[in-house]
Amino acid sequence: MASAVIAALAVFGCSRAPESSPVITIEHSISPQPARVGPVTVTLQLADAAAKPIAGARIVLEADMSHPGMSPVFGEAKEVAPGQYQSQVRLGMAGDWVILLRATLPDGKKLERQFDVRDVRPN
Repeated sequence: MASAVIAALAVFGCSRAPESSPVITIEHSISPQPARVGPVTVTLQLADAAAKPIAGARIVLEADMSHPGMSPVFGEAKEVAPGQYQSQVRLGMAGDWVILLRATLPDGKKLERQFDVRDVRPN
């Protein structure tokens, strides 16, 4: 019995509760729609839990084909209005793409999100 209590303390006593992270919403849109091979504009809206725009973030995008063999393309999103960011990336091939965004918020916290861009069409 004592060994079961010690084992339970070893497992549960040393674990930390997960840190609560603030809710950040990121909405995205791609233009043109439907997306085509060539330059596309990615627009992002960042907001906090109170739906207040998050200004002053730094955002880098990485676009990858959903299958191997194509090199990733990169872009940096610039703030065009409080909480609204835009970047251009050049999609070099028709098919399905995945865009990964890495953001550094004004308070220094980092976050990553990804979204799919399906059925990019040839020109």
